[in-house]
Amino acid sequence: MRIANVIGATGLVGGKLVNQLLHDTRFEKVRVFVRRSTGINNSKLEEHIVDFDAPDKWKKLVTGDVLYSAMGTTLKAAGSKDAQYKIDYTYQYQAAKIAAANNVKEYVLISAAGSSPDSKIFYSKIKGELEQAIQKLPFETIHIIRPGMLSGDRKQVRTGEQLGIGIMNVLSKIPGLGTLRPIKGDEVAKAMINATFRHVSGIYVYNMKDVFGLAERN
Repeated sequence: MRIANVIGATGLVGGKLVNQLLHDTRFEKVRVFVRRSTGINNSKLEEHIVDFDAPDKWKKLVTGDVLYSAMGTTLKAAGSKDAQYKIDYTYQYQAAKIAAANNVKEYVLISAAGSSPDSKIFYSKIKGELEQAIQKLPFETIHIIRPGMLSGDRKQVRTGEQLGIGIMNVLSKIPGLGTLRPIKGDEVAKAMINATFRHVSGIYVYNMKDVFGLAERN
């Protein structure tokens, strides 16, 4: 019986992740750190509405077996590059650093395909920098999930993303390009949980094809 910690619990993948964790008998408690309530009523759920700019107020609460990091935003939603960097890097890194200091053994991060600290694309560069920094923290096991384009119902309409999903769906029909198809939020969530039960220590990076395979495991 494990205790899971989750940040990014109100997003597309994070919401699916929390729901799956609450229905997974291998977890006795699901602790979420959010800026607004999830609206979920479940005896296994421990919800903390926090200020991510004031981690000293909640850092002692990050304890247990694993931290799932599903936080993320877009430049449009954030309003500026500085604001996006704070959400996609600073908040996630500080939560990971806190978890490692509190002896949480395992960490699972949703990153993105094409992530690289040397990327010319701002989003991909942030993700790459975060991956690089996370791997230096003293977790026993680190899983970095790099899905392709995500599909699913979002609270905010992303026109460009919807167009991209349509294009990728067409391209994925071409032999050899099947892994380019958009991946559903609940598939990524399943991959995150399955990664936790590999029962191995070390650092593992899962690219698009790997994520599909990981999601299919029972």
